[in-house]
Amino acid sequence: MSRLSGYLNRTSRIFRDNASRILRMEGADEPSRAPKFLYNFNKPEDIADFATGCDADVGGTSTVHFEFDESTAKPSNTTESKTSLHEITVNRPTGKFWGEMRLGVRPGLEGQIRGGYAGFRSKPRPTLFGELTEDVSNHEYLALRVRALGHPRTRNSYFVNLQTDGPITTDLWQHRLFFRRDDGGWEDVFIPFKDFVLTNAGELVPHQVQMYRERIRTIGISLLGGNSGVEGSYELGIDSISAVNVEDVADTSALEKVPTEGTQWQRSPVL
Repeated sequence: MSRLSGYLNRTSRIFRDNASRILRMEGADEPSRAPKFLYNFNKPEDIADFATGCDADVGGTSTVHFEFDESTAKPSNTTESKTSLHEITVNRPTGKFWGEMRLGVRPGLEGQIRGGYAGFRSKPRPTLFGELTEDVSNHEYLALRVRALGHPRTRNSYFVNLQTDGPITTDLWQHRLFFRRDDGGWEDVFIPFKDFVLTNAGELVPHQVQMYRERIRTIGISLLGGNSGVEGSYELGIDSISAVNVEDVADTSALEKVPTEGTQWQRSPVL
């Protein structure tokens, strides 16, 4: 899809959505709590809607890739029984975020920059009516269908990043991405929107405010090896991102917090 086609399609979406709200006299009824799909990663064009970056952009030595993975599109075996309570079956192409996490920097830059990060995020979506954003104010959880592969050391250093339509463009809302499985299988992870913390330039903002959930600009995931002193190969599979409420969660035990040292943003090094 060309940039112009994408631009026109997003503009058409805003026009259709607004016209539909008017025709349905939306606003007189209770706000919808139905699950809201934000991003799928099942087509090549879905992957093209995301940008990547890592410390190598400023002199580090990590690598980053975000690719369309067709190896996950395999027929389901209905005779297989689930080996884990949290096991999810995915039988379609997905996204694959992978690379090598390194803490070193290029010669001559020692002590000047910090290595150890890589990430991907959705690209801004301009339209004729302004930028397309997502309203998740009627939903309690951000839901991600993911799987953690790569070196086990890297699996405790993933973070989910949300950018809202606020005045400070370097502000990011972050929460650690907790995995309940350690066998590389698919699982649904639910993060309460209220538990995200506000950061800026990689540091926790001292005075926390409430997230402006009516206008989410971008969503992404980063691996922060520099925060925990972690190096090694990393790989994260991702199938979808959505906004849901507690009544949409079949296995409510998945909503339980995974025990960890420190807060959801700060933690001890993983050795």
